[in-house]
Amino acid sequence: MIYLILLQAAPAATNDNPLSQYSSFFLFAAMGLIAYFFMIRPQRKKAKEQTKFTEELKKGAEVVTIGGAHGRVAEVEGDTVVLEIERGGRIRFSKSAISMESTRALKK
Repeated sequence: MIYLILLQAAPAATNDNPLSQYSSFFLFAAMGLIAYFFMIRPQRKKAKEQTKFTEELKKGAEVVTIGGAHGRVAEVEGDTVVLEIERGGRIRFSKSAISMESTRALKK
């Protein structure tokens, strides 16, 4: 019974218009451009700013880590930073653990 209904269905319409073939390509290309300009490009810019920020860290700068620890930079050694949390209390962090956004918000 179901097979008879499927066999009686109208055949799919063919579209001989060549523009319809390219329209789907242009649609996907436009979606790709939108994704690039609204998602990928801003993320790359933010990562570049974060890298520049961590490379410019200097002794004595007040910073905030990603985990929320506030401290002052006591030493900078390659990819690590030693923060003085309290008087005499020092903790070693990776430079990538320093939050640019939180540090800038602290200074405002």
